[in-house]
Amino acid sequence: MTNREKLIDAARAAASFAHAPYSKFGVGAALLLDDGTLVTGANFENASYGLSLCAETVALAKANSEGKLRHVTEIGVIGGMLGANGAITGGDAVRPCGRCRQILNEAVQLGGRDILVHCSSADGHALETHRLSDLLPHAFGPADLGVD
Repeated sequence: MTNREKLIDAARAAASFAHAPYSKFGVGAALLLDDGTLVTGANFENASYGLSLCAETVALAKANSEGKLRHVTEIGVIGGMLGANGAITGGDAVRPCGRCRQILNEAVQLGGRDILVHCSSADGHALETHRLSDLLPHAFGPADLGVD
């Protein structure tokens, strides 16, 4: 099984735990760390909307809480409409939003690398792989503030 397949499978499993009572759109994310560990997250909505957390942010916060923010090498993201049983449906690949791209950039700049971002549709038929630097060109990050 390839890293992309592992990440998308883990992201799909994480999406089943999405708390999305308002949008009904569940998203799962899975990070691959340089030691082979997978860290997952699911979106977590809030009635105020602005306090909602994206799946990518949840996964990155988990990695950070374990002291592994600098160790992210790849990420898989999947999303779609939530069904009654937690399954997601939809045919378009889901990509990280702009906020998540910026937060991912922070982690990867701290780690001194560019990462692969694997994006999938809920049914797995639409798959895309991008470098984060292609999704967020000319990114502002820690290096711009003199932080290594």
